[in-house]
Amino acid sequence: MSVFDEHRAELEQHEFMMGLERGRLAVALDLLTDALVLVGQHGIYCVSSRNPNQPALDLQSVIGGMEGAKQLVQSVMEELRLRRDRQPTT
Repeated sequence: MSVFDEHRAELEQHEFMMGLERGRLAVALDLLTDALVLVGQHGIYCVSSRNPNQPALDLQSVIGGMEGAKQLVQSVMEELRLRRDRQPTT
């Protein structure tokens, strides 16, 4: 099943409120956030052998990549909003 089928209701709601591009990015951001929560919970049980206060190194890498992806999505959403706000209204 594709993400478009699996998250049809969320996509329709966000696309209606924010437009196609920003709506899809908002759903992607929600999915990334949910995945980060799950990975963070998993990190409680899979700790680093060198530093028990930190998640395992592979989880640290996954978390870092997902946080970076969230920042990129957020920056694109903001840029689209700014571009929309700069357009003259007629």
